[in-house]
Amino acid sequence: MEQTGMLFVVPTPVGNMEDMTFRAIKVLKEVDFILAEDTRTSSVLLHHFEIKNELHSHHKFNEHQTCQKVVERLLAGQTAALISDAGTPGISDPGFMLVRECVKNGIEVQTLPGATAFVPALVSSGLPCDKFVFEGFLPQKKGRQKHLAELKDEMRTMVFYESPYRVVKTLEQFAEVFGEDRQVSCCREISKIHEESVRGTVAEVLQHFREHEPKGEFVIVVAGCDK
Repeated sequence: MEQTGMLFVVPTPVGNMEDMTFRAIKVLKEVDFILAEDTRTSSVLLHHFEIKNELHSHHKFNEHQTCQKVVERLLAGQTAALISDAGTPGISDPGFMLVRECVKNGIEVQTLPGATAFVPALVSSGLPCDKFVFEGFLPQKKGRQKHLAELKDEMRTMVFYESPYRVVKTLEQFAEVFGEDRQVSCCREISKIHEESVRGTVAEVLQHFREHEPKGEFVIVVAGCDK
């Protein structure tokens, strides 16, 4: 019986290139081909670590079409690595669909430990991190207010991803739903030169970003409801 291949899910740095693990580099050099969210972004990373490998595009707009072809190659015995632009694939990035198809077809999936933006933001927030809920990106329009209302009484620490263009709006909505006195930590540019955490009440952090234009990708950590 022919041996099936394997899919490696490989985290890549969210900022500092030195956050890349030795194992991640080794895997990327040894697999038959690499699937990248954006081949232009990933080419910079691969070039930095002298990884010269077959590279293909795999993102949220084409994953329905590419999944089956990838599965066929893995079933034929090849190995592949899945990477995103930054962090761990599947966490607010493409990856779930391909992993699911591999599992369905009996293909082994190995996910390497590594960079994920919300972990350092959560730990350095000063808020309880023994129990938390990861919300990722909120819906931009439809269902946003309803979803926030459902989280009003959530007692665990909440973790959100947000773009710099919506940080002020999001904090305004947090003030409205959770209250201005709820504790929050806004962490931006994680693992980069200008990494910064702004901590305080929602009102205090909101005022800060009204006065200082938000820049970079954000992880917003919000204290749970204190009943």
